[in-house]
Amino acid sequence: MKFFLLLALVFVAVWLFRGSRRRDLPGAPPPTPGTPKADGQAARESVVACLHCGLHLPQSEATSGEAGWFCGDAHRLAHDRVQPR
Repeated sequence: MKFFLLLALVFVAVWLFRGSRRRDLPGAPPPTPGTPKADGQAARESVVACLHCGLHLPQSEATSGEAGWFCGDAHRLAHDRVQPR
């Protein structure tokens, strides 16, 4: 029983070691957007709040207007109707 436990431990250690070395190879493909970077830090994106309803969402998914950020075109237009320029 001890032999199988030791064998499993060695297998996991080799598997983890090979996985970490594979990212460091010069020919390895760069990380794709949305996946953790090679240095281990997650890609960060700004979070904005919709001026009309207050919903928080990533800036890349938000719609910008003259007044600020909105969760969609419908709320941007609704905000413009309530508060004209």
